[in-house]
Amino acid sequence: MNNNFDDFIDQNLKLINQHLNELFDADATLNPDLKVMMKYSIDAGGKRVRPLILLAISNMLGTTSNQDVLTVAAALEAVHTYSLIHDDLPAMDNDDLRRGRPTSHKKFGEAEAILAGDALLTLAFQWIAATSLQDHIKSKLIAKLAMDAGASGMIAGQLLDIQGNHKQYTLDELKQLHHLKTGRMLLFPAEAALEINPTSTSVANLIKDFMANFGLAFQIHDDVIDVTESTVELGKTAGKDANLDKNTYVNLLGLSGAKEELEHVLQKCDQDLVSLKKLQPAMDLTILEGFLTYLK
Repeated sequence: MNNNFDDFIDQNLKLINQHLNELFDADATLNPDLKVMMKYSIDAGGKRVRPLILLAISNMLGTTSNQDVLTVAAALEAVHTYSLIHDDLPAMDNDDLRRGRPTSHKKFGEAEAILAGDALLTLAFQWIAATSLQDHIKSKLIAKLAMDAGASGMIAGQLLDIQGNHKQYTLDELKQLHHLKTGRMLLFPAEAALEINPTSTSVANLIKDFMANFGLAFQIHDDVIDVTESTVELGKTAGKDANLDKNTYVNLLGLSGAKEELEHVLQKCDQDLVSLKKLQPAMDLTILEGFLTYLK
């Protein structure tokens, strides 16, 4: 049992949710109807894994969860939520359920959902630009988020996912798909934390390597639970990827093969932490270790 991790999650989840509310409430320029639509999906919950990892690495590097760091974390959650809204659309995955409630297009309409997603995406960059961080840091954060979420990252991965509906990918091709679609947005928390609080190149590379492996493990785990957990447990339609014969680790390797691959990648995560501990013995890695429990 990792009590430090549990305490960290409890405290920082509240901070993130509170700060998200503060950011929305502070902006009097938001269209009221659009605000309701955006907040519907933001407030649906979820683990907030990406912003929590950003805070965890920032704390590990010596930066407290101040207002600027929380705003970058909130921006990351806004981009992630936009991606879920658009993923659920009829033209994409055509899902009716997300985080245990009707998807945005089921609640408000398809056009409204597209606009809510667009608004969350652009609002994220507005929030980062309004922080008190130094201009060169803000510029790098905005550029990195745009790349990781955009045509060089998540969007490219989503296109590969759609194109995969008409072909069977090899394992290497599937890894590249997941690196772009899921991994890049899990790498951004590390990149952001390292921009705000720089450290040595060797330490930074190990942290980023850990997050790259974590991102792959995260997606393999998602493929596994899609066929092993119920709709109620997942908060979204279970078995959908398998039913659509999408390119997943389970469809490519079988359930046992996917579980073996997950264990292999988790071992790489553990090795990254061992190497990091050798390099920086005083660094507290218990929180990063805790995130691996989500996948075991």
